[in-house]
Amino acid sequence: PQSNFGAFISLLKCVVGTGILALPLAFYYAGIIFGFILLVLTTFLLIHSMQMLIISMVECARRTQQGYCTYPDAMKYSFAQGPPCFKSIAAAGGIIVNVVLCCSHYGTCVVYLVFVAESLKQLVDFHITEIDVRICVVIVGICSIPVFMIRSLKWLVPFNLTASVLIYIGFLCILYYLFTDLPPLSERAIVFGKVELLPLFFGIALFAVTSVGVMLAIEAKMEHPEQYVGWFGVLDIAIFVVIISYSIFGVFGYWRFGDDIEGSVSLNLPTKETVAQISKAFILCAIFFTYPLSGYVVIDIIMNQYWNKSGELEKAKIKETIIRLIFILLTTINAIAFPNLGPLLSFFGAFTISLLNLVFPALIEICLYYPPEFNYGPFRWKLVKDIFIAILGTIILIQGSAYSIIEMIKEYGGKETTKPPDTTA
Repeated sequence: PQSNFGAFISLLKCVVGTGILALPLAFYYAGIIFGFILLVLTTFLLIHSMQMLIISMVECARRTQQGYCTYPDAMKYSFAQGPPCFKSIAAAGGIIVNVVLCCSHYGTCVVYLVFVAESLKQLVDFHITEIDVRICVVIVGICSIPVFMIRSLKWLVPFNLTASVLIYIGFLCILYYLFTDLPPLSERAIVFGKVELLPLFFGIALFAVTSVGVMLAIEAKMEHPEQYVGWFGVLDIAIFVVIISYSIFGVFGYWRFGDDIEGSVSLNLPTKETVAQISKAFILCAIFFTYPLSGYVVIDIIMNQYWNKSGELEKAKIKETIIRLIFILLTTINAIAFPNLGPLLSFFGAFTISLLNLVFPALIEICLYYPPEFNYGPFRWKLVKDIFIAILGTIILIQGSAYSIIEMIKEYGGKETTKPPDTTA
């Protein structure tokens, strides 16, 4: 079991990643003041939904009299308690959650491979010789094998701690550039930015703040899971640190580079300066060590919820090793085929995060308290709140997915595209 400190470090590592590099672009879309308010509100909504999901899972476990209830089990059980329209699809509820979870974390792992490969290419191009990014993807994929063979979250904590230290050092190096040569603040959009592009702000914020599968996996492996949620729980403290880091990074990144901001702020750094090279190297290593933590969710679903659910599978360790090797192979091939993922990964982010973090938790709570022996509280406030969250999540799902599909058609059709939140550089 993980200690509270281990869970805190793992949370920081799973949340603070490539998404933060696109936050200055998010503030370009929303403006400084409005962007800060939206970031705080979005984070609050996402963390509330996460806590609501965990509490619902605990309630499902209590009603079914079992020690722990997984996300898919909670979906299946709660839908069976809900209105007739939900009961008819209850059996498929767990499968739907697992498929969306696997898609989410598989896509994230591909992003990590491409990000590390692109950063490695920049360093190799500068110090040695020019190299194709696809060769870098292969190198990174091969180097991922030993780390990805670690099966226990407990033994991943040292890597997560190392990654957290490296990524914050890397971000401090970036802050060195963000705090130098700042133009007058009046030259920036202080209140509102490009309001018509606000859907892109939410896409970046969703990608940057949440990783529902890893958050649930961390909670399940804690020594004292009851200290994970609630006021001043491990989750709240970690997210408080994240909001401060994200706000500073986003505001000063936009303030420094303004309308010239790239999809990833690392692209704005001068490639010939030593501090910039150190920053790229540290962030590269940090994201590399994050790959096994994100991929852990997919392997856990395949092995513990399907293939070896009974725990009696013969030669389980050998078969899990094979699955892990196949996972690395597939993500590497995907990264080689699409080294500039752009809108494709934006689609996966909008599609999976809105469902996993907003729509599904709201529907679970609605169904869980639908039976007559339960209630939604005074004035049915839980029902009203959950309907609002589900509708909001659906809007983000439709808008984000539609925009990403349009951008994919433009990009692969060779047409000019709107500047997207590129997390691969």
